[in-house]
Amino acid sequence: MFSIYILTYNEEIDIAACIESALLCDDIIVVDSFSSDRTLEIVQNYPVQTVQHGFETHGRQRTWMLQEVECKYEWVYILEADERMTPALFAECLKAIESQEYIGYYVAEKVIFMERWIRRSTQYPRYQMRLFRKDQVWFSDYGHTEREVCNGPTHFLKETYPHYTCSKGLSRWIEKHNRYSTDEAAETLRQLAAGQVNWWDLLFGASEVERRRALKDFSLRLPLRPVVRFFYMYILLGGFLDGQAGLAWCTLQAFYEYLILLKVWEMKHMPLPSLDAVDEQSISEVAKVEQSKVSYNLGASDTRS
Repeated sequence: MFSIYILTYNEEIDIAACIESALLCDDIIVVDSFSSDRTLEIVQNYPVQTVQHGFETHGRQRTWMLQEVECKYEWVYILEADERMTPALFAECLKAIESQEYIGYYVAEKVIFMERWIRRSTQYPRYQMRLFRKDQVWFSDYGHTEREVCNGPTHFLKETYPHYTCSKGLSRWIEKHNRYSTDEAAETLRQLAAGQVNWWDLLFGASEVERRRALKDFSLRLPLRPVVRFFYMYILLGGFLDGQAGLAWCTLQAFYEYLILLKVWEMKHMPLPSLDAVDEQSISEVAKVEQSKVSYNLGASDTRS
């Protein structure tokens, strides 16, 4: 058997279905980032362990979870609240952990958007590290998300998991990607300043993960990135074959890319004031207010006299 970690923050819409999909496992741990909705109330209806930890970044949250939260088994699976475990995937995971050849396995996601599987414009199969030995994998930050660091050989599972990426509604998706775009803009500036493109992985990478990461670093250096991304997803990958949902998905991704570019410009041309400058400004404003009070009191005294 393996343990399942579920990461949550205000997931009252998804959490019940997520846990129910994972109940084939007898060790489920919900790691919550102090949700303010009914998430924890719903979780209490299921035989799961609950741990709370303040969210910093995706990479740090996962690494803290693996290091600090005990589980019953050597192997673990990370499940997001808007994802589902399937019986077929569960069975393949059980079979995979019998082998000692690999320390982790990648699993491909099936993005569900507007009640449709967006197969083409999501670069399917797009793999994520999900099943691994707890003491052999940790995570670092990259942009708004994370990248796994593996202490040993990895492999790929055949079964997939559904990812209901817009299950909480379009407004929540836009709100979330507004936050993500800030992290991606900062990562873009870091990569342009100090990063480089791994051309070998881009052209001859041995796995989808290596090729995708190299493509990500390459795309940061392209002009007209929103237009290029839409053309790549909708035309080259065949997103037009995904129907109305495919068009909406590609448009949203191009918008997201444009938002990142705008924030890159903002970070370069409109830097945040330093703490010292903020303190000096605050002191100046307080002094002006106090001076106004003095002037007003003097004027009132003259009037009374």
